[in-house]
Amino acid sequence: MNIIRAKDYEEMSRRAADILAAQIILKPDCVLGLATGSTPLGVYARLIDRYNRGDLDFSRVSTVNLDEYRGLPAENEQSYRYFMDHRLFRHINIRQDHTFVPDGMEPDGALACQTYEEIIRGLGGIDLQLLGLGNNGHIGFNEPGPIFEKETHPVDLSESTIQANARFFEQIGQVPTQAYTMGIGTILKARKILIIVSGSGKADIVARAFRGPVTPQVPASILQMHPDVTLVADEEALADLPL
Repeated sequence: MNIIRAKDYEEMSRRAADILAAQIILKPDCVLGLATGSTPLGVYARLIDRYNRGDLDFSRVSTVNLDEYRGLPAENEQSYRYFMDHRLFRHINIRQDHTFVPDGMEPDGALACQTYEEIIRGLGGIDLQLLGLGNNGHIGFNEPGPIFEKETHPVDLSESTIQANARFFEQIGQVPTQAYTMGIGTILKARKILIIVSGSGKADIVARAFRGPVTPQVPASILQMHPDVTLVADEEALADLPL
């Protein structure tokens, strides 16, 4: 694992954007796996800025997102499709039909997940997968549990994840309790993985995930087994990680 220590969130975002930009330049028709949440916002802002300066061309890029809330339509402001459209896609020259998010409105969970796996395979797999890190070690919505889930699957969100996501909703009762998410096996098939982490609140889980035992109780720990992982984190997030 390659660990890049950034001074703060701004540098973390810049260094991660550098890696994504390099992937696009080296392979203009690459497949990017993308993530939502507050952590990648700085990365996306920098990619947009580079596009506006004429440094990046997204016209041949395809994207697949990690997850989507079950039961939220794309036009809902809290859906991950809405997030990606408004935080990135509408600001660059990517083709909308080259951007993929699990269909949260498909009531048949097995069908929704099978369809998403077929989309990823049809694209030839993921060249570079961007990940954040949950407080309980989840990546995507792969929560701590007895096993590492292999493929895209429906998931019941843990109480800690629901509480963490409540800040985006007016009331706790509005937070979805289920989602469709790429499985650990799907994530591990990405040729490269880039994980970004910021803040002192993540210091303990960073240490457990990347220097502790590999266990499904800390889903991100499986990344220790991948041959090409880069962790970009600020000093606060790396405070408990022995280097």
